[in-house]
Amino acid sequence: MRLALSLVALLLTITTAPAAQQTIEEQAIARSEAAVGNLLPPMTFIDTQGRRIALKELRGKPLLISLVYTGCADICPAIIENLRPAIEIGQNALGEDSFTSITIGFDTRHDTPERVRSFARARGIDLPNWLFLSGDWETVTRLADAVGFTIVPSAGGFDHMAQVSVVNAEGRIYQQIRGGVFNPPAIVEPLKDLMFGNRQSVLSIEGIAERIKLFCTVYNPNTGRYYFNYSLFIGIGIGLACLLSVLIWLLREFRLGNGSDGGAHP
Repeated sequence: MRLALSLVALLLTITTAPAAQQTIEEQAIARSEAAVGNLLPPMTFIDTQGRRIALKELRGKPLLISLVYTGCADICPAIIENLRPAIEIGQNALGEDSFTSITIGFDTRHDTPERVRSFARARGIDLPNWLFLSGDWETVTRLADAVGFTIVPSAGGFDHMAQVSVVNAEGRIYQQIRGGVFNPPAIVEPLKDLMFGNRQSVLSIEGIAERIKLFCTVYNPNTGRYYFNYSLFIGIGIGLACLLSVLIWLLREFRLGNGSDGGAHP
């Protein structure tokens, strides 16, 4: 079974002309983008410990949703392995509890909690707040429809999109991230946008501190990590010092001018 690494998988089992295949891809991408703004419906899944997890329980902070075919031997494992460092970097930069990630197995005939747990362990996924879930076909397809995720059963299993959906704290799709490789900024920047807009009031001390932290947390492509950029404060300090110097000079000139005009005239 072969799953495509492009933005959306080619439907390998359909004997159509290349132009028609391109149309299928375009339709799948359009469906993905059309889902932005959708409110996730009430749904409940099962985690690897057999506990019921309702999506509404995960509201209150940003959520990352990915769907995988756990029976895939190459592409889906690679997608999750590529997603792992981006999520880890996001947790280090923004805080472990700042967002939640869920990955759902959509091969509902085989994706029991045990199998999903084995899939996660085999990928080395042990990060906090990253849940691997399973559910029945009706629930999984309902979620796929809500997030605009295309799944096509094929002779070898499934062809499907490679997509991560970013969901805001209210449960609405905020952004779609497609592709088999997820660079950290592609994952972290939408989360920063959501956190910047949804955290405490800017009028509070906590809100101001939070916005400064998010604004000054930037990505260094050389190290592949986010860091707190103190140079922004240095630049602001230099700017304020220059402004203060100009104001002092203007005040001095104003006083000197008034002093020269205030003397006695013959």
